[in-house]
Amino acid sequence: MAMAEGGLAERAGRQGLLRLMAWLSPAFPVGGFSYSAGFESAVVEGHVLDGDGVEAWLGVLLADGGLRNDSILLAEAHRCQSEGRALEDLIALAAALAGSAERHAEVIRLGEAFVRAAGAWPHPVIDRLSGPVPYAVAVGAVAAGHGVGLSDALAAFLHAQISQYISVAIRLGVIGQTRGLAILAAAEEPILAAASEVSRLRLDDLGSATIIADTLSMRHEAQYSRLFQS
Repeated sequence: MAMAEGGLAERAGRQGLLRLMAWLSPAFPVGGFSYSAGFESAVVEGHVLDGDGVEAWLGVLLADGGLRNDSILLAEAHRCQSEGRALEDLIALAAALAGSAERHAEVIRLGEAFVRAAGAWPHPVIDRLSGPVPYAVAVGAVAAGHGVGLSDALAAFLHAQISQYISVAIRLGVIGQTRGLAILAAAEEPILAAASEVSRLRLDDLGSATIIADTLSMRHEAQYSRLFQS
């Protein structure tokens, strides 16, 4: 019996891993390729000029900026779903924390698209996420609903977000694919460290020290020529 139960648990863990890979794949139909979270303005206005600049920018966002806040919101959504607590207040908070109109539209559209697509894996959590839901909250709640561990969900989410920023830099011609892969490889340890730290944080730890990045997200709304919607 113990061996059978162990086998079922192992299978469930692998199944959760497969689902996490699907949900955070670039091919998952959330439209993430359309957004840059203001990173396009950072390139256009000369704040990021090369691979070193991309790596440094991402490091700051991960340690002190939007990526950290999104991770904290994801973690709280994961805990709410796991503990059977309501998500409504967290959804409202996450939406209110969006720093610009474009950023608000980005997180809501990504979240709604994620919930629709994740409905291919039927689960009661989908019904709890009806209406406008920020992306990080949707990912955290769905991951918890399907038994994906918090640390795994955080690491995969951050890896996907970093990958998206790198893709933006490549499409804007700041770096090539080889440099992009090198940046992604170098990001592994910071991502794992951030996931470990954030798993212990709560909503009181929300905060940002990336004023330039937050302002650029607003400036993108008035940028003359744009490839991305944010």
